[in-house]
Amino acid sequence: MRIALDCILYQALITNCAVHRAIDLLTTGRFMTRLFILLQYLIPQHLLSRCIGYVARSEIPWLKNFVIKQFDGIYKIDWAVAIRKDPEQYVSFNDFFTRALIKEARPLTGRLVSPADGLVSVTGDIKHQRAIQAKGHDYSIPQLLGETLPTSFNNGSFLTVYLAPSDYHRVHFPQQGALQTARYIPGALFSVNQTTANHVPGLFTRNERLVLRITSSEGDYYLVLIGAMIVAGIQPFWDIAPFKAQQPIDQPMQGLAVDQGQEAGRFLLGSTAILITQANQKWCVAPGSTIKMGQALVN
Repeated sequence: MRIALDCILYQALITNCAVHRAIDLLTTGRFMTRLFILLQYLIPQHLLSRCIGYVARSEIPWLKNFVIKQFDGIYKIDWAVAIRKDPEQYVSFNDFFTRALIKEARPLTGRLVSPADGLVSVTGDIKHQRAIQAKGHDYSIPQLLGETLPTSFNNGSFLTVYLAPSDYHRVHFPQQGALQTARYIPGALFSVNQTTANHVPGLFTRNERLVLRITSSEGDYYLVLIGAMIVAGIQPFWDIAPFKAQQPIDQPMQGLAVDQGQEAGRFLLGSTAILITQANQKWCVAPGSTIKMGQALVN
């Protein structure tokens, strides 16, 4: 009975990953878009994510090998850049999904680099302490951060990277500095794809997130990891387990030195990373472009 249940849930995991890929095609019509958004309000988001998280953590050899190979069949994983190149070397689907890459795969090519692989969904300047979510939608940066935005950021900039299921799912520090605080904020688990961003007001301020504040000689910045539907957790670099708290957690980091390119955290299934900088940036990447971790964001 237990094995049968695990098989069903593993198939649900693969189906969910495939669904993420098909959503943009299926939600081009107004009716399908509205239905997709409505369902996100109605379904038990956290229960679904816990179920997916359960199977993604499973270490049953033949099951996890099967689901990894199914995932590879859908997304055509580039095994050449993975440190462990055999699917059977991973102890679970989560272990595979957050796999480490060889150092040469993601060179650091600028003074401020992309924190993650993904799609640049939006860039811009901070105006009245607000940032753009999508066309026709913006959000409060203090609400996103769970704290007052320092006035030194009033002329700053922001950049949002969406991580699809096929992307590398570790997030890294885009610039060296000193990590001052880490704040976990529990919340909803809406999808963060473009369709949802276009239709759910304040999407990023609703969802679960991890807020990192870094001071740097080249300008302070915030790095925000946003949770999403079927994301089984946000795991910070200093812990072996993802956050599971029901209340906000503030963790002083006491100016811990971090290097550019050092891992900040990882997503146990896809999501979004937001970079908010004190300095006004002239981004050299445009919305709609795909980027890799370590790629220069400014000239």
